Amino acid sequence: MIKIMGLGPGAKDALTIGALEVLKSAARIYIRTEKHPTVDYIRTLGIDFVTFDDKYEAGTSFDEVYDLIAQNLLSEQAKYGDIVYAVPGHPLVAERTVTILIKLCDEQNIEYEILPAVSFIDAMMESLKIDPVSGLRIIDSFDLKNQIGDRRSGVIITQVYNKLIASEVKLWLSQYYEDDSEIYFVRAAGVKGIEVIRKIPIYEIDRQTDIDYLTSLYIPKNTKSKDFNDLLEIMDILRGAEGCPWDKEQSHESLKKYLVEECYEVLEAIDEKDDDMLIEELGDVLLQVVFHAKIGKEQGYFNINDVIAGICNKMIHRHPHVFGTETINTSEEVLTTWDKIKRDEKGFETYTEELKHVGKNLPSLMRAEKVQKKASKIGFDFDKVESAMDKVIEELKEVKDVYKSNNKAKILEEIGDLFFSVVNVARFLDIEPESALHCTIEKFIKRFHYMEKSSLEKGLELRNMSLNDMDLLWNESKTI
Repeated sequence: MIKIMGLGPGAKDALTIGALEVLKSAARIYIRTEKHPTVDYIRTLGIDFVTFDDKYEAGTSFDEVYDLIAQNLLSEQAKYGDIVYAVPGHPLVAERTVTILIKLCDEQNIEYEILPAVSFIDAMMESLKIDPVSGLRIIDSFDLKNQIGDRRSGVIITQVYNKLIASEVKLWLSQYYEDDSEIYFVRAAGVKGIEVIRKIPIYEIDRQTDIDYLTSLYIPKNTKSKDFNDLLEIMDILRGAEGCPWDKEQSHESLKKYLVEECYEVLEAIDEKDDDMLIEELGDVLLQVVFHAKIGKEQGYFNINDVIAGICNKMIHRHPHVFGTETINTSEEVLTTWDKIKRDEKGFETYTEELKHVGKNLPSLMRAEKVQKKASKIGFDFDKVESAMDKVIEELKEVKDVYKSNNKAKILEEIGDLFFSVVNVARFLDIEPESALHCTIEKFIKRFHYMEKSSLEKGLELRNMSLNDMDLLWNESKTI
């Protein structure tokens, strides 16, 4: 039998009568660490015990140390039968060694008993006057990577042992709260005479000089910062009974143009290298995603969680070299694998199905490039760029052959063929046709601006100038 008991938060008054009786009557007592105020009191009672502080030097990580302690306890139980294992606080609250020990006992059919105790959580709730019913999360500082911040609940972060851990906690909190948000620094909660509680801003967490093994942090609910859930709530309000008439009228179809517009504004922000603009425009795109998810939820087809789950599952499935066992070394191999997985997912049986799957609402130049790339992968392509250039000349000749006719359908066809052949040349030269045309448009506007500005400086208006005069200014703009 292993009796697993807690020593309370540190004050001797917090030891239960049952715990004292066990300590006084047990033949074999093991305490995880002597670095706990209650241990000094136990010594005054003349109780013998063994600690595992030496294990902290033997392990290369806390996980390894905790495993060593648990394994050692099983060995001691095998030798002596009944033993007692005592830990700070409550044995089931933020006590990794107990979690490991219980698992091993269950696997090996070793009997154990949990003796409850006052935890440091109880002490913190009392000292800070916290009502857990209003929302309280307990997070181990060693498990931050698996946690997501939520300002709607108060948060206690445990085991902030030193400044290095405090720095990691500070960086984690800064993802969810303002750097100057006030939190509570708590040391030795509930232990009279040494308890310390003070308010500090988040950015000063790792500057405290009295951080030690008794340190925890309490982060109150915070209404200043906004997160994704706020955006969902705002959309609920906008679409609700007392919401905005315009927002309530929108549908998937009516919102299509806004999604396209917002995406292009993101591209503009990227081109401008304007981070503030990029933040704003990405927010606008995110709003469109939430808007469509809200409509889907109202119609009973899907909600935002379905959208998130879908993209998460897709990314995991299409990256078997990251989340699976496949080995891929180059970007080219990644793209090949991606396409293969996508074909399997979509159930494509022919190459034509792949071509048809290229988005019909994409800008035409972009869609043409994607279709050409897919055809090229099976060998249907020119062997060199010069051949693609010859095709441009051929298509231009065909435009010349029909442009004087009244056959608009034929002219449209030949102009389309010309554009398609130009995209082929751009693809061979590794130039995005959409970007190339965009740059040319910007260049045209810049030169037109010069031409208009120069004419006004001469007291002239473009509309009153001859084409030859405008050409002179246009040629001047090329030298600027």
